[in-house]
Amino acid sequence: MLYAIFSEDVDNSLPLRMKARGAHLERLQQLKDEGRLVLAGPCPAIDSNDPGEAGFTGSLVVAEFASLNEARAWADADPYIEAGVYRQVVVKPFKKVLP
Repeated sequence: MLYAIFSEDVDNSLPLRMKARGAHLERLQQLKDEGRLVLAGPCPAIDSNDPGEAGFTGSLVVAEFASLNEARAWADADPYIEAGVYRQVVVKPFKKVLP
């Protein structure tokens, strides 16, 4: 089943993100390589694809997991959590309708 992982950043998270970005992206690439990743990306803090120093306010990942517990465990192991990037992470079942 698909699950949406909504992550909210702490204030001024950009330096923390940069430190853990490589390990964070590596895990997402693994999901992609396994054919389980639907989409992933950050939410810019301003109305721009490249927010520069404004940074990001959070992230969204939609991916396939065997269960809600597995999705939560994957989210809890994100390097951004250890780095202190995320203030809150919410994992919910997701039903893709379109496209």
